[in-house]
Amino acid sequence: MLIGKVVNTNANWLAKKITEIGGFVRRITDVRDDLSEISSAVREALKRGTEWIITSGGLGPTFDDMTLNGVAKAIKRPLKLNKQAYQMLLEKYKEMFERGILKSLDITPERRKMAELPAGAIPLRNRVGTAPGVLIKFGRQRIACLPGVPAELMDIFENELLPIIQKSIKRVYTTERVLIAKDVIESALAPVIKEAMSKHPEVYIKSHPKGRESGVSIIELHITATAKSSERIEKEMEQVVQELKEKIVALGGTAEQ
Repeated sequence: MLIGKVVNTNANWLAKKITEIGGFVRRITDVRDDLSEISSAVREALKRGTEWIITSGGLGPTFDDMTLNGVAKAIKRPLKLNKQAYQMLLEKYKEMFERGILKSLDITPERRKMAELPAGAIPLRNRVGTAPGVLIKFGRQRIACLPGVPAELMDIFENELLPIIQKSIKRVYTTERVLIAKDVIESALAPVIKEAMSKHPEVYIKSHPKGRESGVSIIELHITATAKSSERIEKEMEQVVQELKEKIVALGGTAEQ
């Protein structure tokens, strides 16, 4: 990702899923396969009081799969062979052997590495691939380590991690709308957006200039609102959209959903 060859689609997918259940993603960080960088990023997130830290990638058998080592270093816990994770690996390799995918059931040091977790960690079953996901409790904070392969990450998140996260966060409702403003420049919309967000603290508005069409400027307004009840959030959203439309028209433009 940091050399431009891979797009971080995992972060995009996770952010969407977490937002849908009422979570709030504060930061997304890309880190090299470097032990010091990984441990530093985890320590920094813990220091900020982040409730949930979710990593993706670096759980495999190769030398550059060092996420768990970096997390262990950050929380000052040793890596230990986890019996439950080891059993998961044995079951997976046996299945692969019986299907003819593997020629040997030998647990090599590289394979064993995937069952060596920070002390006190809980393995999360991987139904798609080999390396288990990992859940670590650190005081009131939690660290979840997921594989980098998208299909494996999605499987573990939805089947193992999502139920745990849902229990740990207060349920809120989120809704979103898209409003297209035409013939109004972004600088003229800026104070309108600022006023709307100040008047409605539960609403976030992001403007996306889309260029010009037939000489007319086009700006997409992505509006997100969050509240503790679905009725309240829908009412709030409708009010904000109506106010924005009126302001855009007053500036000489048009607005449509």
